[in-house]
Amino acid sequence: MYSITPLLKPILIFYMLFNTMNNSHAQTMITLKTTLGDIKIRLYDETPLHKQNFIWFVEQGYYNGLLFHRVIPDFMVQAGDPNSRDARPGQPLGDGGPGYTLPAEFNASFFHKRGALAAARQADQVNPEKKSSGSQFYIVQGRTYTDSQLTSLETSKRHAPFTPEQRNIYTTLGGAPHLDNAYTVFGEVVEGLEIVDKIASVTADQRNRPYTDIKIIKAVISQ
Repeated sequence: MYSITPLLKPILIFYMLFNTMNNSHAQTMITLKTTLGDIKIRLYDETPLHKQNFIWFVEQGYYNGLLFHRVIPDFMVQAGDPNSRDARPGQPLGDGGPGYTLPAEFNASFFHKRGALAAARQADQVNPEKKSSGSQFYIVQGRTYTDSQLTSLETSKRHAPFTPEQRNIYTTLGGAPHLDNAYTVFGEVVEGLEIVDKIASVTADQRNRPYTDIKIIKAVISQ
């Protein structure tokens, strides 16, 4: 089982801080080569901790062999649990990680549009600071919303007032606006949204784990 040992944690922290200061991976593209096809992702410079953390895991081969262990149609597909590597059929997944969290890096410019890459996390009851999982992430498939539905989210205080750009995207491209400012968005899909759709459409069990494993064969930096 792949895990981050206590000895490696300070090395990872140093790596993240050093590369954040030196911005050595500006405009980094990551390709997730999956059993259903390739998904190419651009990582945002404006969320440096999440960006460097993701790069480090890709360079270490951490994501290679992991499953998309949670898929919900019209919502999102989730991966990054190290316990999913070689998991037996029906094994409950979703609680694994490297043993640390990341502070939230919310940015008003980044929201849960279709194709957004965001960090999973524990619920508010045990995680009021909304710290991100060290390794688990999800990609938004989402759905489109009407203007009235978006206004309802505003009036019920479940979302800050939408910008014109957000309204346009959520009513045309789609997404998951109820997650905005609650989970850190740190990248977006630039190629392969049709692969995200394929993953989201597979049959899954009651825990949303696909009956047929969908694996990240390899994650690579593809600038």
